[in-house]
Amino acid sequence: MTTLRKYSSALRENVHMWVNKIKSVDILVSIPCYNCEDSIGYVVEQAAQGLAKYFPDHKCAVFISDGGSLDDTRENAYQASIPSNVERRVTIYRGLPGKGTSLRAVFEVAILLNAKAIAMFDSDLRSITPEWVKLMVEPILNQSAGFVAPFYRRHKFDGTITNHIVYPMTRALYGVDLRQPIGGDFGFSPELAEFYMREDVWDTDVAKFGIDIWMSTSAINEGYNVVQSYLGTKIHGAKDPGNDLGPMFHQVISTLFYLMGKYENKWRQDISLKPMPIINNKEEIPQLEPINVNLKKLQAEFIDGFNHFKPMYNHILSPENMSRLESIHRNWESGKEEELDADLWSKILYDFSVVYQLWQRNRRQLVNIITPLYFGRTKSYCEQVINMGSDEAEAVVQKQAEVFEKNRPYLIERFSMWE
Repeated sequence: MTTLRKYSSALRENVHMWVNKIKSVDILVSIPCYNCEDSIGYVVEQAAQGLAKYFPDHKCAVFISDGGSLDDTRENAYQASIPSNVERRVTIYRGLPGKGTSLRAVFEVAILLNAKAIAMFDSDLRSITPEWVKLMVEPILNQSAGFVAPFYRRHKFDGTITNHIVYPMTRALYGVDLRQPIGGDFGFSPELAEFYMREDVWDTDVAKFGIDIWMSTSAINEGYNVVQSYLGTKIHGAKDPGNDLGPMFHQVISTLFYLMGKYENKWRQDISLKPMPIINNKEEIPQLEPINVNLKKLQAEFIDGFNHFKPMYNHILSPENMSRLESIHRNWESGKEEELDADLWSKILYDFSVVYQLWQRNRRQLVNIITPLYFGRTKSYCEQVINMGSDEAEAVVQKQAEVFEKNRPYLIERFSMWE
């Protein structure tokens, strides 16, 4: 069995040759990608048009950092039509496969090119417009922010990991109302890029899908000015929350829990919620594409997972939480209804996050066994909002976040018990 070699750089020599050729840029837009031949050309075109339209007096480049796509992603990125005054480079990064390593290459290039502002956009976007570039870059360029996060309108069934785990926990732990901590589209300063590069995380889940929550949480806790920029509707390659989220779920949650350990001195303090500025905020009625959810599959995954992992749940969860969970399991098995509500869900996540800090065995397994419970919470939420409009469903997400805040003392108490 071979192991992947650790690389001191994610850049190949041909990228250094490109850097030496163009010398420097004012603005760098990056697009991490892998097997996205159907969407990459559009994203490249929109990003480049935004640079040319809104920053005509600046030297700009689009940098496409690919994970070794097996389709025509790189070819389509090169063939995309862009303005002649915008530089372009498509490269295969090296290192641990994943979005995080792709962005490691971006951080390196930004530093080498002395970029004044950097933005990144996901490669599966179908709603990106040239204005998105302006909205993510401008606060960095005028130095009113060090980190810009996206603020979207999304379908009520989209972003379930964000809505039910990452958003409420980030808000409760660090006292910032950052609505899309793993939104995938960010702007950041060269100083922050240098901070990211110095961190020794490139053989961890941060090098994969953990990168977004790592970037957001680091910016919050390292003292950078964080703002949100309203981008309108997000339309992308959204999936049924019961399918295809396995690796992403594990990598995001592992990184979230890891960061809790790193920034324990922050979240154990008394904090109050700080409003997060939203640039370009607009009142509008969003046009959202429907997302299908298989509620029967979510329920089955919860029931089967609970049966399989019950001994471990008994060890990790408090007796009260375990008793409530057993009641839900019994009722769902017998066809009766009972909600896995926000109060129980928040305490379950807090139980797991505490044990994660002390776990001496396989942390991967610890995070994996949260998945059936996440399916259970997602089912309850979907049933609650199924006949609601997007604004009503958003109110449910906001109330859940308030429950996570209310239960912060529970987290502190559980942490103290395990110490």
